[in-house]
Amino acid sequence: MASYDVIIIGSGPGGYVSAIRCAQLGLKTAIVEGRDTLGGTCLNVGCIPSKALLHATHMLHEAEHNFTKMGLKGKSPSVDWSQMKSYKDDVIGQNTVGVEFLMKKNKIDWIKGWASIPAAGQVKVGDEIHQTKNIVIASGSVPSSLPGVEVDEKVVVTSTGALDLLKVPKKMVVIGAGVIGLELGSVYARLGSEVTVVEYLDAVCPGMDKDVQRTFKRILEKQGLKFIMGAAVQGVDASKTKAKVRYQPKKGGDEVVIDADVVLVATGRKPYSDGLGLDALGVTLTKRGQIATDAKWATNVPGIYAIGDVIEGPMLAHKAEDEGMAVAEVIAGKHGHVNYGVIPGVVYTTPEVATVGATEDALKAEGRKVKIGKFMFMGNGRAKAVHQGDGFVKLIVDVESDRILGCAIIGPGAGDLIHEICVGMEFGASAEDIALTCHAHPTFSEAVREAALACGDGAIHS
Repeated sequence: MASYDVIIIGSGPGGYVSAIRCAQLGLKTAIVEGRDTLGGTCLNVGCIPSKALLHATHMLHEAEHNFTKMGLKGKSPSVDWSQMKSYKDDVIGQNTVGVEFLMKKNKIDWIKGWASIPAAGQVKVGDEIHQTKNIVIASGSVPSSLPGVEVDEKVVVTSTGALDLLKVPKKMVVIGAGVIGLELGSVYARLGSEVTVVEYLDAVCPGMDKDVQRTFKRILEKQGLKFIMGAAVQGVDASKTKAKVRYQPKKGGDEVVIDADVVLVATGRKPYSDGLGLDALGVTLTKRGQIATDAKWATNVPGIYAIGDVIEGPMLAHKAEDEGMAVAEVIAGKHGHVNYGVIPGVVYTTPEVATVGATEDALKAEGRKVKIGKFMFMGNGRAKAVHQGDGFVKLIVDVESDRILGCAIIGPGAGDLIHEICVGMEFGASAEDIALTCHAHPTFSEAVREAALACGDGAIHS
Protein backbone atom coordinates (compact mmCIF):
# COMPACT_ATOMS: atom_id res chain seq x y z
CA MET A 1 0.00 0.00 0.00
CA ALA A 2 1.17 3.50 -0.89
CA SER A 3 2.47 5.75 1.85
CA TYR A 4 1.89 9.49 1.48
CA ASP A 5 3.51 12.73 2.48
CA VAL A 6 0.06 14.29 2.91
CA ILE A 7 -3.51 13.02 3.07
CA ILE A 8 -6.18 15.69 2.92
CA ILE A 9 -9.63 14.91 4.31
CA GLY A 10 -12.32 16.73 2.33
CA SER A 11 -12.34 17.91 -1.29
CA GLY A 12 -13.98 21.31 -0.95
CA PRO A 13 -12.18 24.50 -2.05
CA GLY A 14 -9.83 24.28 0.92
CA GLY A 15 -9.04 20.59 0.47
CA TYR A 16 -8.62 20.32 -3.28
CA VAL A 17 -6.63 23.57 -3.55
CA SER A 18 -4.36 22.39 -0.74
CA ALA A 19 -3.90 19.05 -2.49
CA ILE A 20 -2.87 20.74 -5.75
CA ARG A 21 -0.41 23.03 -3.96
CA CYS A 22 1.06 20.06 -2.05
CA ALA A 23 1.55 18.19 -5.33
CA GLN A 24 3.14 21.26 -6.96
CA LEU A 25 5.62 21.35 -4.07
CA GLY A 26 6.64 17.75 -4.74
CA LEU A 27 4.67 16.05 -1.95
CA LYS A 28 3.01 12.67 -2.60
CA THR A 29 -0.61 13.56 -1.96
CA ALA A 30 -4.00 11.89 -1.58
CA ILE A 31 -7.43 13.35 -0.97
CA VAL A 32 -10.30 11.58 0.80
CA GLU A 33 -13.88 12.30 -0.27
CA GLY A 34 -17.03 10.32 0.47
CA ARG A 35 -19.26 12.11 -2.02
CA ASP A 36 -19.58 10.75 -5.56
CA THR A 37 -18.12 14.01 -6.86
CA LEU A 38 -15.29 16.27 -5.73
CA GLY A 39 -15.66 19.94 -4.81
CA GLY A 40 -17.36 19.72 -1.42
CA THR A 41 -20.37 21.77 -0.37
CA CYS A 42 -19.31 24.79 -2.42
CA LEU A 43 -19.33 23.13 -5.83
CA ASN A 44 -22.10 20.59 -5.20
CA VAL A 45 -24.71 22.27 -3.01
CA GLY A 46 -23.44 25.77 -2.23
CA CYS A 47 -21.64 28.63 -3.94
CA ILE A 48 -21.74 27.36 -7.52
CA PRO A 49 -25.35 26.10 -7.89
CA SER A 50 -26.71 29.13 -6.03
CA LYS A 51 -24.85 31.46 -8.43
CA ALA A 52 -26.37 29.61 -11.39
CA LEU A 53 -29.89 30.18 -10.01
CA LEU A 54 -29.06 33.79 -9.13
CA HIS A 55 -27.90 34.40 -12.70
CA ALA A 56 -30.92 32.69 -14.30
CA THR A 57 -33.42 34.58 -12.15
CA HIS A 58 -31.59 37.88 -12.69
CA MET A 59 -32.04 37.35 -16.44
CA LEU A 60 -35.76 36.77 -15.79
CA HIS A 61 -35.97 39.96 -13.73
CA GLU A 62 -34.29 41.95 -16.52
CA ALA A 63 -36.72 40.52 -19.08
CA GLU A 64 -39.73 41.35 -16.93
CA HIS A 65 -38.68 44.81 -15.78
CA ASN A 66 -36.06 46.34 -18.08
CA PHE A 67 -36.27 44.84 -21.57
CA THR A 68 -39.10 47.10 -22.77
CA LYS A 69 -37.19 50.18 -21.58
CA MET A 70 -34.36 49.16 -23.91
CA GLY A 71 -36.63 48.54 -26.90
CA LEU A 72 -36.70 44.77 -26.46
CA LYS A 73 -40.39 44.05 -27.01
CA GLY A 74 -42.20 40.77 -26.69
CA LYS A 75 -43.63 38.37 -24.18
CA SER A 76 -41.58 37.83 -21.01
CA PRO A 77 -40.19 34.29 -20.73
CA SER A 78 -42.10 31.74 -18.69
CA VAL A 79 -40.21 29.70 -16.11
CA ASP A 80 -39.46 26.05 -16.80
CA TRP A 81 -38.29 25.17 -13.29
CA SER A 82 -37.08 21.67 -14.17
CA GLN A 83 -35.02 23.08 -17.06
CA MET A 84 -33.58 25.76 -14.79
CA LYS A 85 -32.52 23.06 -12.34
CA SER A 86 -30.99 21.07 -15.20
CA TYR A 87 -28.95 24.12 -16.17
CA LYS A 88 -27.82 24.42 -12.54
CA ASP A 89 -26.89 20.72 -12.43
CA ASP A 90 -24.93 21.05 -15.68
CA VAL A 91 -22.92 23.93 -14.17
CA ILE A 92 -22.19 21.75 -11.11
CA GLY A 93 -21.14 18.86 -13.36
CA GLN A 94 -18.74 20.96 -15.41
CA ASN A 95 -17.05 22.21 -12.24
CA THR A 96 -16.81 18.88 -10.41
CA VAL A 97 -15.43 17.13 -13.51
CA GLY A 98 -12.92 19.98 -13.76
CA VAL A 99 -11.70 19.35 -10.21
CA GLU A 100 -11.40 15.60 -10.91
CA PHE A 101 -9.29 16.43 -13.98
CA LEU A 102 -7.02 18.64 -11.83
CA MET A 103 -6.51 15.76 -9.37
CA LYS A 104 -5.41 13.45 -12.19
CA LYS A 105 -3.25 16.13 -13.82
CA ASN A 106 -1.39 16.68 -10.53
CA LYS A 107 -1.14 12.92 -9.80
CA ILE A 108 -3.22 13.19 -6.62
CA ASP A 109 -4.89 9.95 -5.51
CA TRP A 110 -8.61 10.15 -4.72
CA ILE A 111 -9.40 7.75 -1.89
CA LYS A 112 -13.19 7.33 -2.10
CA GLY A 113 -15.06 7.02 1.19
CA TRP A 114 -15.38 8.63 4.62
CA ALA A 115 -12.27 9.09 6.71
CA SER A 116 -11.39 8.53 10.33
CA ILE A 117 -8.04 9.08 12.01
CA PRO A 118 -7.18 6.11 14.26
CA ALA A 119 -3.77 7.62 15.11
CA ALA A 120 -1.42 10.37 14.00
CA GLY A 121 0.02 9.30 10.64
CA GLN A 122 -2.93 7.06 9.80
CA VAL A 123 -6.15 7.68 7.86
CA LYS A 124 -8.74 4.91 7.76
CA VAL A 125 -11.17 4.76 4.85
CA GLY A 126 -13.48 1.74 4.84
CA ASP A 127 -11.41 -1.18 6.06
CA GLU A 128 -8.10 0.18 4.79
CA ILE A 129 -5.58 2.21 6.79
CA HIS A 130 -3.39 4.56 4.76
CA GLN A 131 -0.03 5.71 6.14
CA THR A 132 0.94 9.38 5.86
CA LYS A 133 3.44 11.81 7.35
CA ASN A 134 0.88 14.63 7.52
CA ILE A 135 -2.91 14.93 7.69
CA VAL A 136 -4.87 18.04 6.72
CA ILE A 137 -8.48 18.15 7.95
CA ALA A 138 -10.59 20.15 5.51
CA SER A 139 -13.96 18.61 6.31
CA GLY A 140 -15.93 21.86 6.06
CA SER A 141 -19.25 22.73 7.65
CA VAL A 142 -22.94 21.87 7.65
CA PRO A 143 -26.05 24.05 8.14
CA SER A 144 -26.80 24.97 11.76
CA SER A 145 -29.97 23.64 13.31
CA LEU A 146 -32.53 25.62 15.29
CA PRO A 147 -34.36 24.36 18.40
CA GLY A 148 -37.96 23.44 17.60
CA VAL A 149 -37.27 23.21 13.86
CA GLU A 150 -37.01 19.80 12.21
CA VAL A 151 -35.54 19.81 8.69
CA ASP A 152 -36.92 17.34 6.12
CA GLU A 153 -35.37 19.03 3.02
CA LYS A 154 -38.82 19.11 1.39
CA VAL A 155 -41.00 21.55 3.31
CA VAL A 156 -38.48 22.67 5.93
CA VAL A 157 -35.19 22.97 4.08
CA THR A 158 -31.59 24.09 4.47
CA SER A 159 -29.71 25.70 1.58
CA THR A 160 -29.19 22.17 0.19
CA GLY A 161 -32.92 21.48 -0.16
CA ALA A 162 -33.64 25.03 -1.32
CA LEU A 163 -31.49 24.42 -4.41
CA ASP A 164 -33.61 21.46 -5.49
CA LEU A 165 -37.27 22.09 -4.59
CA LEU A 166 -39.83 20.12 -6.60
CA LYS A 167 -41.66 23.32 -7.50
CA VAL A 168 -41.49 27.05 -6.89
CA PRO A 169 -43.41 27.73 -3.65
CA LYS A 170 -46.16 30.34 -3.48
CA LYS A 171 -45.05 31.36 0.01
CA MET A 172 -41.54 30.97 1.42
CA VAL A 173 -40.40 31.96 4.89
CA VAL A 174 -36.65 32.41 5.31
CA ILE A 175 -35.33 32.16 8.87
CA GLY A 176 -32.18 34.29 9.02
CA ALA A 177 -31.23 37.46 7.12
CA GLY A 178 -27.63 36.48 6.46
CA VAL A 179 -25.90 35.88 3.13
CA ILE A 180 -27.46 32.48 2.34
CA GLY A 181 -30.99 33.52 3.32
CA LEU A 182 -30.90 36.73 1.27
CA GLU A 183 -29.35 35.12 -1.81
CA LEU A 184 -31.80 32.23 -1.96
CA GLY A 185 -34.69 34.43 -0.83
CA SER A 186 -34.02 36.76 -3.75
CA VAL A 187 -33.91 33.79 -6.17
CA TYR A 188 -37.41 32.70 -5.18
CA ALA A 189 -38.78 36.25 -4.99
CA ARG A 190 -37.77 36.71 -8.65
CA LEU A 191 -39.45 33.40 -9.50
CA GLY A 192 -42.71 34.75 -8.06
CA SER A 193 -42.68 33.42 -4.49
CA GLU A 194 -43.96 35.62 -1.68
CA VAL A 195 -40.81 35.69 0.46
CA THR A 196 -40.80 36.72 4.14
CA VAL A 197 -37.48 36.90 5.98
CA VAL A 198 -37.59 36.47 9.76
CA GLU A 199 -34.50 37.72 11.59
CA TYR A 200 -33.70 37.76 15.31
CA LEU A 201 -31.43 40.82 15.10
CA ASP A 202 -32.44 44.32 14.03
CA ALA A 203 -30.38 44.48 10.81
CA VAL A 204 -29.68 42.26 7.82
CA CYS A 205 -26.21 40.71 7.36
CA PRO A 206 -25.03 41.03 10.98
CA GLY A 207 -21.62 42.63 11.40
CA MET A 208 -21.71 44.45 8.08
CA ASP A 209 -21.35 48.22 7.61
CA LYS A 210 -24.51 49.91 8.92
CA ASP A 211 -24.92 52.14 5.85
CA VAL A 212 -24.86 49.03 3.67
CA GLN A 213 -27.30 47.17 5.93
CA ARG A 214 -29.90 49.95 5.67
CA THR A 215 -29.52 50.43 1.91
CA PHE A 216 -29.46 46.69 1.23
CA LYS A 217 -32.69 46.04 3.15
CA ARG A 218 -34.45 48.93 1.40
CA ILE A 219 -33.41 47.66 -2.06
CA LEU A 220 -34.50 44.08 -1.28
CA GLU A 221 -37.85 45.38 -0.03
CA LYS A 222 -38.29 47.18 -3.36
CA GLN A 223 -37.67 43.80 -5.00
CA GLY A 224 -40.56 42.29 -3.06
CA LEU A 225 -38.94 40.66 -0.02
CA LYS A 226 -40.71 41.27 3.28
CA PHE A 227 -38.75 41.51 6.53
CA ILE A 228 -39.75 40.79 10.11
CA MET A 229 -36.88 41.97 12.29
CA GLY A 230 -36.30 41.38 16.01
CA ALA A 231 -38.22 38.12 15.88
CA ALA A 232 -37.27 35.01 17.86
CA VAL A 233 -38.48 31.87 16.08
CA GLN A 234 -40.11 29.50 18.55
CA GLY A 235 -40.68 26.59 16.21
CA VAL A 236 -41.98 25.32 12.89
CA ASP A 237 -45.00 23.04 12.61
CA ALA A 238 -44.85 21.20 9.29
CA SER A 239 -47.13 18.83 7.41
CA LYS A 240 -46.31 17.11 4.10
CA THR A 241 -47.05 20.22 2.04
CA LYS A 242 -47.32 23.23 4.39
CA ALA A 243 -45.69 24.76 7.43
CA LYS A 244 -46.44 27.28 10.14
CA VAL A 245 -43.61 29.39 11.54
CA ARG A 246 -44.09 30.60 15.10
CA TYR A 247 -42.13 33.59 16.36
CA GLN A 248 -42.09 35.87 19.38
CA PRO A 249 -41.27 39.59 18.97
CA LYS A 250 -38.01 40.19 20.82
CA LYS A 251 -39.39 43.33 22.43
CA GLY A 252 -42.35 41.41 23.83
CA GLY A 253 -45.85 40.62 22.69
CA ASP A 254 -47.93 37.65 21.62
CA GLU A 255 -46.65 34.79 19.53
CA VAL A 256 -47.24 35.29 15.81
CA VAL A 257 -47.83 32.53 13.25
CA ILE A 258 -46.93 32.77 9.53
CA ASP A 259 -48.05 30.26 6.90
CA ALA A 260 -45.57 28.94 4.36
CA ASP A 261 -45.28 26.33 1.63
CA VAL A 262 -41.54 26.11 2.23
CA VAL A 263 -39.41 27.25 5.17
CA LEU A 264 -35.72 27.88 4.54
CA VAL A 265 -33.59 27.61 7.67
CA ALA A 266 -30.61 29.89 6.99
CA THR A 267 -29.26 30.49 10.48
CA GLY A 268 -25.61 29.91 9.62
CA ARG A 269 -23.31 26.90 9.50
CA LYS A 270 -21.31 24.86 12.00
CA PRO A 271 -18.00 22.96 11.67
CA TYR A 272 -18.29 19.34 10.55
CA SER A 273 -15.79 16.87 11.98
CA ASP A 274 -18.11 13.97 12.92
CA GLY A 275 -16.66 10.51 12.56
CA LEU A 276 -13.01 11.60 12.37
CA GLY A 277 -12.29 10.36 15.89
CA LEU A 278 -10.87 13.64 17.15
CA ASP A 279 -11.91 13.00 20.78
CA ALA A 280 -9.98 9.73 20.97
CA LEU A 281 -6.97 11.42 19.37
CA GLY A 282 -7.11 14.23 21.92
CA VAL A 283 -7.41 16.99 19.31
CA THR A 284 -8.36 20.24 21.06
CA LEU A 285 -11.61 21.91 20.02
CA THR A 286 -12.85 25.43 20.78
CA LYS A 287 -16.07 26.11 22.70
CA ARG A 288 -17.84 26.50 19.36
CA GLY A 289 -16.75 23.06 18.18
CA GLN A 290 -14.02 24.30 15.86
CA ILE A 291 -10.64 22.57 15.66
CA ALA A 292 -8.09 24.69 17.53
CA THR A 293 -4.95 25.47 15.50
CA ASP A 294 -1.83 27.57 15.91
CA ALA A 295 -0.52 30.23 13.50
CA LYS A 296 0.66 27.47 11.14
CA TRP A 297 -2.71 25.62 11.08
CA ALA A 298 -1.29 22.83 13.24
CA THR A 299 -3.45 21.14 15.85
CA ASN A 300 -2.09 20.09 19.23
CA VAL A 301 -1.43 16.61 17.77
CA PRO A 302 1.85 16.58 15.77
CA GLY A 303 1.38 15.99 12.04
CA ILE A 304 -2.31 16.90 12.03
CA TYR A 305 -3.40 20.24 10.53
CA ALA A 306 -6.81 21.81 9.90
CA ILE A 307 -8.10 24.52 7.56
CA GLY A 308 -11.31 26.14 6.31
CA ASP A 309 -14.76 26.08 7.88
CA VAL A 310 -13.70 23.54 10.51
CA ILE A 311 -11.39 26.10 12.19
CA GLU A 312 -11.91 29.66 13.42
CA GLY A 313 -12.62 32.56 11.08
CA PRO A 314 -15.17 33.41 8.41
CA MET A 315 -16.72 30.41 6.65
CA LEU A 316 -15.71 31.45 3.14
CA ALA A 317 -14.45 29.26 0.30
CA HIS A 318 -11.66 31.68 -0.57
CA LYS A 319 -10.46 31.86 3.04
CA ALA A 320 -10.24 28.04 2.98
CA GLU A 321 -8.34 28.16 -0.34
CA ASP A 322 -5.80 30.62 1.08
CA GLU A 323 -5.30 28.43 4.14
CA GLY A 324 -5.04 25.34 1.92
CA MET A 325 -2.17 26.86 -0.05
CA ALA A 326 -0.49 28.21 3.08
CA VAL A 327 -0.60 24.91 4.99
CA ALA A 328 0.90 23.14 1.95
CA GLU A 329 3.79 25.61 2.08
CA VAL A 330 4.25 24.93 5.81
CA ILE A 331 4.27 21.14 5.32
CA ALA A 332 6.82 21.53 2.50
CA GLY A 333 9.10 23.46 4.86
CA LYS A 334 8.36 26.88 3.40
CA HIS A 335 6.60 29.91 4.88
CA GLY A 336 2.81 29.86 4.53
CA HIS A 337 0.93 33.10 5.11
CA VAL A 338 -2.69 34.32 5.13
CA ASN A 339 -3.54 37.99 5.66
CA TYR A 340 -6.78 37.67 7.62
CA GLY A 341 -7.25 41.45 7.55
CA VAL A 342 -7.78 41.38 3.79
CA ILE A 343 -10.36 38.65 3.16
CA PRO A 344 -13.31 40.00 1.15
CA GLY A 345 -16.92 38.96 1.71
CA VAL A 346 -19.55 39.06 -1.04
CA VAL A 347 -23.34 38.70 -1.22
CA TYR A 348 -24.34 37.73 -4.77
CA THR A 349 -27.75 39.35 -4.91
CA THR A 350 -28.54 42.13 -7.39
CA PRO A 351 -27.07 44.53 -6.50
CA GLU A 352 -24.07 42.69 -5.12
CA VAL A 353 -22.63 43.60 -1.73
CA ALA A 354 -18.90 43.34 -1.04
CA THR A 355 -16.78 44.28 1.96
CA VAL A 356 -13.17 44.05 3.06
CA GLY A 357 -11.24 45.21 6.13
CA ALA A 358 -12.77 46.93 9.13
CA THR A 359 -16.11 48.73 9.40
CA GLU A 360 -16.43 52.39 10.33
CA ASP A 361 -18.14 51.53 13.63
CA ALA A 362 -15.50 48.97 14.64
CA LEU A 363 -12.67 51.42 13.98
CA LYS A 364 -14.37 54.23 15.88
CA ALA A 365 -14.99 51.87 18.81
CA GLU A 366 -11.22 51.28 18.87
CA GLY A 367 -10.68 55.04 19.05
CA ARG A 368 -9.27 55.27 15.52
CA LYS A 369 -9.72 58.56 13.67
CA VAL A 370 -11.09 57.81 10.22
CA LYS A 371 -12.40 59.70 7.23
CA ILE A 372 -15.04 58.39 4.86
CA GLY A 373 -15.10 58.69 1.09
CA LYS A 374 -18.47 57.82 -0.38
CA PHE A 375 -19.73 57.82 -3.96
CA MET A 376 -23.23 56.89 -5.12
CA PHE A 377 -23.64 54.71 -8.22
CA MET A 378 -26.29 57.17 -9.44
CA GLY A 379 -23.32 59.33 -10.45
CA ASN A 380 -21.78 56.50 -12.50
CA GLY A 381 -22.69 56.60 -16.19
CA ARG A 382 -22.23 52.88 -16.79
CA ALA A 383 -24.39 51.92 -13.80
CA LYS A 384 -27.25 54.12 -14.99
CA ALA A 385 -26.98 52.66 -18.50
CA VAL A 386 -27.66 49.14 -17.17
CA HIS A 387 -30.44 50.09 -14.70
CA GLN A 388 -28.21 49.58 -11.64
CA GLY A 389 -27.82 53.04 -10.19
CA ASP A 390 -28.69 51.96 -6.63
CA GLY A 391 -25.94 51.71 -4.05
CA PHE A 392 -22.55 53.24 -3.33
CA VAL A 393 -18.85 52.73 -2.68
CA LYS A 394 -17.70 53.61 0.84
CA LEU A 395 -13.99 53.86 1.58
CA ILE A 396 -12.77 54.00 5.19
CA VAL A 397 -9.38 55.66 5.56
CA ASP A 398 -7.01 56.57 8.40
CA VAL A 399 -7.09 60.35 8.97
CA GLU A 400 -3.37 60.80 9.54
CA SER A 401 -1.80 58.35 7.06
CA ASP A 402 -4.59 58.24 4.42
CA ARG A 403 -4.11 54.46 4.47
CA ILE A 404 -7.15 52.37 3.43
CA LEU A 405 -8.55 50.44 6.41
CA GLY A 406 -11.74 49.09 4.90
CA CYS A 407 -14.28 49.30 2.10
CA ALA A 408 -17.94 48.48 1.57
CA ILE A 409 -19.59 48.41 -1.84
CA ILE A 410 -23.24 47.85 -2.70
CA GLY A 411 -23.87 48.06 -6.40
CA PRO A 412 -23.21 46.46 -9.80
CA GLY A 413 -20.18 44.17 -9.92
CA ALA A 414 -19.33 44.85 -6.26
CA GLY A 415 -17.84 41.37 -5.84
CA ASP A 416 -15.27 42.11 -8.54
CA LEU A 417 -14.72 45.80 -7.73
CA ILE A 418 -13.71 45.04 -4.14
CA HIS A 419 -10.48 43.40 -5.29
CA GLU A 420 -8.94 46.69 -6.35
CA ILE A 421 -9.16 47.64 -2.68
CA CYS A 422 -7.93 44.19 -1.53
CA VAL A 423 -4.79 44.55 -3.65
CA GLY A 424 -4.40 48.14 -2.47
CA MET A 425 -4.63 47.10 1.18
CA GLU A 426 -2.07 44.31 0.64
CA PHE A 427 0.36 46.96 -0.58
CA GLY A 428 -0.54 49.45 2.17
CA ALA A 429 -2.14 51.83 -0.34
CA SER A 430 -3.55 55.23 0.54
CA ALA A 431 -6.82 56.60 -0.79
CA GLU A 432 -4.70 59.02 -2.84
CA ASP A 433 -3.01 56.07 -4.58
CA ILE A 434 -6.43 54.92 -5.84
CA ALA A 435 -7.50 58.47 -6.66
CA LEU A 436 -4.40 59.09 -8.80
CA THR A 437 -4.81 55.84 -10.77
CA CYS A 438 -6.46 56.20 -14.18
CA HIS A 439 -9.68 54.18 -14.40
CA ALA A 440 -11.27 53.34 -17.76
CA HIS A 441 -14.47 55.15 -18.72
CA PRO A 442 -17.26 54.13 -18.67
CA THR A 443 -16.80 51.41 -16.06
CA PHE A 444 -18.29 50.61 -12.66
CA SER A 445 -14.74 50.85 -11.26
CA GLU A 446 -14.81 54.63 -11.67
CA ALA A 447 -17.09 54.69 -8.62
CA VAL A 448 -14.20 53.26 -6.56
CA ARG A 449 -11.90 56.04 -7.78
CA GLU A 450 -14.57 58.65 -7.02
CA ALA A 451 -14.89 57.33 -3.45
CA ALA A 452 -11.11 57.67 -3.13
CA LEU A 453 -11.28 61.23 -4.50
CA ALA A 454 -14.00 61.92 -1.91
CA CYS A 455 -11.41 61.20 0.79
CA GLY A 456 -9.45 64.21 -0.49
CA ASP A 457 -10.78 67.38 -2.10
CA GLY A 458 -13.98 65.67 -3.23
CA ALA A 459 -15.42 63.40 -5.91
CA ILE A 460 -15.78 64.81 -9.43
CA HIS A 461 -19.22 63.48 -10.37
CA SER A 462 -21.19 64.23 -7.21
